[in-house]
Amino acid sequence: MTALKAPTRRVVTALALAAGAALTMSACSAGQITQTSTQVAAINGSNVDAGAIALRNVHVIYPNSEEYSIEPGGTAQLGFTIVNLDPYVGDALTGISTDFAASVTGAEFEIPPQSSVIAGASESTADLVEQVDESSQAGDTEETPAPASASIETVELVNLSEGVRPGLTIPVTFSFAEAGDVVLSVPIDAGPELPRDESELSPIVGEAH
Repeated sequence: MTALKAPTRRVVTALALAAGAALTMSACSAGQITQTSTQVAAINGSNVDAGAIALRNVHVIYPNSEEYSIEPGGTAQLGFTIVNLDPYVGDALTGISTDFAASVTGAEFEIPPQSSVIAGASESTADLVEQVDESSQAGDTEETPAPASASIETVELVNLSEGVRPGLTIPVTFSFAEAGDVVLSVPIDAGPELPRDESELSPIVGEAH
């Protein structure tokens, strides 16, 4: 594989970092309420490199609308960023599979050279990536091909099994035309509240000791 020149690598890395940061921020705020005592920190997504392909912040997004649910039989979004670092050779995601969902939709798309694909992005994420993309391309004067714009996709895990619960991980396989199969242990975002068991021995909040 041809090595990337420093300016070009910085451009693609900037796209990946911007997307990953935005996805992390969206995961932190999804479903949370204002009381800090019931908030749970977001779980960091899985990261892996496979040749020129970099998978970043792969995670099952905790539902923040009635459209999605992680209950058995429900549908949840899969969030991730894929970066193709190769300056000349494209790749393609040919499918995503897991034993914890009956099917995965939206998991087939091209990944051109020096481009990023983001799944599970909000409008603010898309705006952030577009800003980084435009500013990076404007300053790239190298002879190597300019990075392509990042694309936004929606990938859904359909008909979930009983094993998909907040805070746990599930094995997920990404299949690429060039990079081959990549298996990750993917975390499910933590929910807005932790389950709390109380008994007669539990202290009363605010009671003086």
